[in-house]
Amino acid sequence: MDQQPQNDADFLEPSVLLDETHYQEGYKNGYDDGLSSGKEEGRQVGLKMGFQVGEELGFYQGCLYVWMSATRIDQNAFSARVRKNIEQLAALVSNYPLSDPENEQVQDVMEKIRLKFRAITASLGVRLEYEGRPASSKQDDVEDL
Repeated sequence: MDQQPQNDADFLEPSVLLDETHYQEGYKNGYDDGLSSGKEEGRQVGLKMGFQVGEELGFYQGCLYVWMSATRIDQNAFSARVRKNIEQLAALVSNYPLSDPENEQVQDVMEKIRLKFRAITASLGVRLEYEGRPASSKQDDVEDL
């Protein structure tokens, strides 16, 4: 009986297959873990960004309430140009696409709101800006824990 010598490639094949199996399994586990953690991180970033946008819009809406109340008390509290700008700002704020965060125009609308707000405050001769949440708020203390 003539026995042929075993080929080196045949000898290493189970080892290569085992290595490839471990690689594929590790890749799948890493991908699944990354997908899970990526979704959670995306949710956290989305929540933070949504809060920041809502906070800024709330600031502008609060200013609008004050200005509109002043106009109701005294029709001549502001010039016609300022009243028109206030009405335009109110329309921009109310038309902001809150329920459609993937709308590609959200940045443009927010920039228009900021510009209109600056125009109003400049016309009134006041320095009033949205500067974000104060650093010493209780929410920051909770987040640091």
